[in-house]
Amino acid sequence: MLANYKQKLKDFNELVMFEHSIFSLPFIFIAMVVAADGWFGFSLLILGALAALSARNFAMGVNRYADRDIDAANPRTASRPNVDGRLDGSSILIFIAVNALAFVVVAYIINPLAFKLSVPILAVLGSYSYFKRFSSLAHIILGISLGLAPIAGVIAIQASVPLWSVLLSLGVIFWVAGFDLLYSLQDIEFDKSKGLHSIPSMYGAEATLFISALFHSLAVLFWVLFVWAAGLGVVAFVAAFGSGAVLAYEQMLVRRDFTQIDRAFFTVNGYLGIAFFILIVIDRIVA
Repeated sequence: MLANYKQKLKDFNELVMFEHSIFSLPFIFIAMVVAADGWFGFSLLILGALAALSARNFAMGVNRYADRDIDAANPRTASRPNVDGRLDGSSILIFIAVNALAFVVVAYIINPLAFKLSVPILAVLGSYSYFKRFSSLAHIILGISLGLAPIAGVIAIQASVPLWSVLLSLGVIFWVAGFDLLYSLQDIEFDKSKGLHSIPSMYGAEATLFISALFHSLAVLFWVLFVWAAGLGVVAFVAAFGSGAVLAYEQMLVRRDFTQIDRAFFTVNGYLGIAFFILIVIDRIVA
């Protein structure tokens, strides 16, 4: 019995790729550190982490449930737990409902504004999975989904949405949309064959690489503006401009060899978020 539970946990972990939470967690904590001008306490640390993880689990659960037919037909995704028989539709729906409830409850505990926005946020997170069926804007919707993390972080601290948090969020939106474009290059032919809407399948690899680079340039611009608007110091500017160097390296990796897409997507972006967060913390310490 215990072995079965452990296996189910492993299957759900694979379903949502729990380790990829590293993309959104640093930016919710960056917003919290800046809003609190330093340490914001263990209670909000735990609540912030729970909110981010439950929201991401909800979004990934909806995506995997909605994409069962697509994932089953795509050789790259045919071994995922949502299509190979390890997790049935009912189990995934329960997982989605549990995480949605957890997110709303955590938002209620945080403050009234967080609670009021919890359901609209879930609606945005759940919409991404359906956009690629009719619009190539799906990449932007994914960016918005992760870009909500900094907004949620600052709301948790001060129950408001200052300009600097919007700029930070815009940076995240274009960062995520940019690397999702690169990741989508793997499925150009499959998306074309299934009539799925993505920028790579609609406009080709060269246009996708150009748009991805443009999005990443905008991400750096908005992060620099965030640092300026928040009144942060030199170390924070190093974080913003340094992210540009990291994203340039990511673009170079993919342009040189499409087999490097996974490395660019998972490793490089993971390090970017962590490094950005560490430098913001250092900036607040030395301020």
